[in-house]
Order: sequence, then structure tokens, then C-alpha cells
Amino acid sequence: MDYTANQSGFRQRKLQPNMRPRNRPADGSDKSQLFEDTSGVGQRSQAGIRNQPVDPQGFSGESILSSPMSNLAMAYGSSLATQGREMVDKNLDRFIPISKMKYYFAVDTVYVGKKLGLLVFPYMHKDWEVSYQQDTPVAPRFDVNAPDLYIPTMGFITYVLVAGLALGTQNRFSPELLGVQASSAFVWLIMEVLAVLLSLYLVTINTDLTTIDLLAFSGYKYVGMIVGVVAGLLFGKSAYYLSLLWCCAAIYVFMIRTLRLKLLSEAAAEGQLVRGARNQLRMYLTMTIAAAQPVFMYWLTYHLVR
Repeated sequence: MDYTANQSGFRQRKLQPNMRPRNRPADGSDKSQLFEDTSGVGQRSQAGIRNQPVDPQGFSGESILSSPMSNLAMAYGSSLATQGREMVDKNLDRFIPISKMKYYFAVDTVYVGKKLGLLVFPYMHKDWEVSYQQDTPVAPRFDVNAPDLYIPTMGFITYVLVAGLALGTQNRFSPELLGVQASSAFVWLIMEVLAVLLSLYLVTINTDLTTIDLLAFSGYKYVGMIVGVVAGLLFGKSAYYLSLLWCCAAIYVFMIRTLRLKLLSEAAAEGQLVRGARNQLRMYLTMTIAAAQPVFMYWLTYHLVR
């Protein structure tokens, strides 16, 4: 090694051209740096990725959706969904014509007011025939004699609420008891409709009554039940019996005059009762259905008023 002497008398080692002191950058700058700067590497890699050419034949979402196989699968799935919906609608229409439900809810305020008055005071009403237009019954809002499901549905809900109010005034309210009250009323309604359908089948009566018509006629009794319970809550047990008796007589007359046109079609066409065993059997069935309404009205309300 080469050594040079300075003025102080000490020798100093002479650095070679290809060597550099520790912690000194190679470019000759004097700034000290603890870590190596790698930011430029990432930018260069991203720039390289952006500059790479895109394969026009690569897979993408649009290419998959536009392929013939995917279009065929979508068409097949749509056809299966349509067939399933048609099958469900066809099977449901055997028992309950869902497609005709709009007819039974086609009501307005005027119809509801007239129908409620007819259910409470049916004695002065003369014309009980349902109006038709081109062999199709008109909507309930145009004919007060047409059956509907709005009043029975709202009557059932109101009856459950009034029953809860009556139980609450007697300190007997509980969610379980209210649920039992609602479920028992619904079960009795279904059993009543099934019994009428079975009776019509056994007697072999040809009528245009449907299951929904029977639900509507059987559900009209909730109006009288509500009147009786409310009267009992406001004025006592005597008012309950008097109002319920009036409503029972009204629903009996209403059912007789309505169902006799449906069940006694032959006699109604001639304007008088036709003698014969078959017509007498139909008349007995009509009276039985009408007489069952007051029984259910009392059975479902007597324990609510004390």
C-alpha cells in the first residue's frame, strides 16, 4: 500500500480509485441514506403493466353472457319458471280461484255503507238478485247484493281486536289467549264452509256458489258479533243480549233471502216454491245454513261479556 506523510508526521493510507468509504453513495454525493429508494421500481412495474397489450380474445363478462350456451340456458330457465308458475296457478284454481280475488275486493265506501245497513236491517230490502252483465256478475261496488270479501276480512280483524279489548277490561288479556281466540274463530269458519260444501255434494245441488262465495256469506256474521260485544262493553250484559238477538235475526233473514236464490234456482225462476222432495231438501239445507249463523255468533262472543 502507498502511504504519504503529512506535516504532522503521521502516515495516511492513500485510497484507491475503485474504493469508497463506508456510508458514502456511489455517485459521489455526500448525503447519507439509511434505506435504499425503491419507489421508482414500483412505478416502473405499473407502467410496464399498463403498457402491456390486452388480448382481445380473452375472457370477459360480456363475452360469457353473449355466448350461445348462456343464452340457451337463460331461455331454458325462463321457460321452466313460466311452466312452474302456470302449474301452481292451475292447481290453486282448483280449490280457490286466485285469479278472481280482485272481483271480491272491488268495493267502495258507498257499497260498504249500504252492505252494513243491509246486514243489520235486511227487512225492507226487496230485490235480492245479483245483477249480471254478459253472463258475468257485476262488481260489488255496482251491486249491493253481490258477495264480497272486504267486509268479512275487516270484520274478522275487528272482531279479534274487540275481543282483545274485552279481555283487557276484564284483566284477562294475554297474547296467547288472544291467539287462541283468533285461531278458534278461523277454524270454526273453515269447518262451517267445509260442512256446507259436503252437504251440497251429498244433496247433489247444481249451483253457481263457489268456495269464496261461501266464505263471504259465512263471514258476514262478524258484523253482528262486533255490534253485540261493543254494546255489551258499553252498556252491560243486557245490551249485549238485546243487540246480539237483533243481529242474529237479521243475519238469519239475510241468509235465507240470499241463499234461496242460489240453492232454489228452479223455484226462483218460477217465482214460487215448487213442491217436491228435492226442493224441500234444498229449502231445509238453506234454513240450516242460516240457522247456524246465530249459533256461531253466540258461541264466539258469550265469554267476552261478563
